[in-house]
Amino acid sequence: MSALAELSPPEALVCTMVLVAAADGGMTDREIGVMSAQVQSLPVFRDFTSAGLATASDTAVRLLNETSGLAHAARLIRAALGPNLRETAYALACEVAAADPGEQPETRRMLELAQEELRLDPLIAAAIERGVRARYQTSG
Repeated sequence: MSALAELSPPEALVCTMVLVAAADGGMTDREIGVMSAQVQSLPVFRDFTSAGLATASDTAVRLLNETSGLAHAARLIRAALGPNLRETAYALACEVAAADPGEQPETRRMLELAQEELRLDPLIAAAIERGVRARYQTSG
């Protein structure tokens, strides 16, 4: 078991994004770009550095490699985030999922797990998903 006992809120948000990006077996350049753009632009990451992004990403990967790592990550994320940032975490997870065209079943399952672990109201989660889906529509 990892010695990691807690995450800061920004680290928990990054960890959530990485878990979704890695759900289908790896992270694409597009997913990494979305994560980086979110960290650079959102107020919750105001004092978070690119080094912090790299460290938090590495932490998420280490958690995934643990026995029961996903459950450990979920506990750390939930403990680090208040109710308002749990919605933010889910929105960021949806952004990362939408960045990779042709959603994979593994990604969908990870989003469902995130919704459950973050204890989000299903209607709020559906609204977040719909808002993100609208942002990623194409003309075709």
